[in-house]
Amino acid sequence: MLRILGLDPGSRVTGYGVVDAGQSGVRYVASGCIRVGKGAMADRLFEIHRLVTELVDTYAPGEIAIERVFMHRNPDSALKLGEARGAALCGACHAGAQVFEYAARAIKQTITGTGAAEKKQVQHMIKALLAVEGRMGSDAADALAIALCHAHHRGGRLNGRTGRAR
Repeated sequence: MLRILGLDPGSRVTGYGVVDAGQSGVRYVASGCIRVGKGAMADRLFEIHRLVTELVDTYAPGEIAIERVFMHRNPDSALKLGEARGAALCGACHAGAQVFEYAARAIKQTITGTGAAEKKQVQHMIKALLAVEGRMGSDAADALAIALCHAHHRGGRLNGRTGRAR
């Protein structure tokens, strides 16, 4: 089994998802959000770095997958997203795990079959593929989608035996 940490960085909310992938399929381990609020950008970036470092220490992923930055209509938003992504990458890399990047369209295509899928479609597929019950926020679902996309592209099966890791 290979443990994969998926990260969906944002300047206020960074989603994370952890899965175990192997010959028998992909299993859900954990997911959630790092919420850093509306404070000064430098403080938010420091918190993203610190909390992603804690995630890596807690779950010890063998590989990390993160969404590639895309250009927003607003350049300021793209810059802030890039800064948050950089802070997350710095926190993710401290343990030496290899990092892989995926475009949002490729992630959606892998998970739903269409690169133009909406957030609700991604959430629905993630819950179905990983047999996750209950409410799941879009940031956590997106991070799990990134982890599943990586599992698929490295040769894992998305339609294999799934369920929660122990």
